[in-house]
Amino acid sequence: MKTKQLNRATRYTDFREMIYTSARRFGRKTAFQIRKSDGSYKFVSYAQFKEDFRALGTHFLDLGLSGSRIAVVGKNSYSWVLHYLCAATVGVAVPIDRELSAEDMYTFIASADCAAVCADSEILDQLRPLTGHKRLLLSLQDALPAMATQDERIDTLPVASDKMSVLIFTSGTAGKPKGVCLSQKNICTNIYSTSQIVKVTSRDKTLSILPLCHTYECTLNCLLILSRGACIAYADSLHAIRRNILEYRPTLLVVVPELLQILDKRIQTVVAGKCPKKYQDTFRTNSLATAFRTLPFAVRMIIRRKVKQALGGKLRTFIVGGADLSPAVIEDFQALGIRSLQGYGLTECAPLLAGNNDFYFNARSAGVAVPVWN
Repeated sequence: MKTKQLNRATRYTDFREMIYTSARRFGRKTAFQIRKSDGSYKFVSYAQFKEDFRALGTHFLDLGLSGSRIAVVGKNSYSWVLHYLCAATVGVAVPIDRELSAEDMYTFIASADCAAVCADSEILDQLRPLTGHKRLLLSLQDALPAMATQDERIDTLPVASDKMSVLIFTSGTAGKPKGVCLSQKNICTNIYSTSQIVKVTSRDKTLSILPLCHTYECTLNCLLILSRGACIAYADSLHAIRRNILEYRPTLLVVVPELLQILDKRIQTVVAGKCPKKYQDTFRTNSLATAFRTLPFAVRMIIRRKVKQALGGKLRTFIVGGADLSPAVIEDFQALGIRSLQGYGLTECAPLLAGNNDFYFNARSAGVAVPVWN
């Protein structure tokens, strides 16, 4: 890749700068589409997102949490994102997997010496007997505190972008879980590098499916999205993904290979049963991409359109990581007009190290190294 080919992107030094710049650039545009308890939607603009960040950040300062380590535990939500960003700005954010047992959660909380825990209400109920009065417990479901507009402490709070702001405990796939220290500069540089090779615009929308406590989802499907002025919606559950895709109509999805493998098999089964009879055996005995090439152009276009409609009608790109994905699956979706950009990363790299992108694509590769900047 030549430097002149790269997509234009803005380089940020810290999360607060990114939030304030996005608020200035995208203002009333929707940053988050949130389902309310009555089934209706709440739309949070970039301008409102900034004000909510200021309010919660100021509340953290009022609670004496400046410089403290703050655990964030809960399902993917707007509130999770706010608490994570505020924690990283006033001190150190410690995201923890909500699927862990209460005992394991508390082990990480104690190991990180967290002064406060921000969690879903039901998780706080599990942690309360373990924490006692040692740590401040804050519910992610609590209403945001009101803030005097003239209070500028969060706006002027010094942020050392090269100091640890996020402490993440790995899943322990290579042994016992360990804490990984990341700075805001680490993460913002990865956002900048990725934005240069994978185009995301303010017209895009993503559906957040994977846990935000992992850098893969948090960096690529949250912070990068917010830096580009796109919109984030949240899946209700793993079982509701299909319904949510039809409902929110995302243009981008960040997924693990297993999801695409299941989807690929489902599409092939449906297409084999509904295409003209003379082509059905071809679909049953070959990959979707191979069978697709035997169809007349008009039939291919009809199938493409129907598959895209079944995926919300706007989906153009899958970003895939976490394990290797079969080249055959990548080629199947390519035949349907949907890119599957496979990459490789690790928590220590915040996380993307290499990936297929707008300038390089190979279904049998994890791509090329992302651009590196000092």
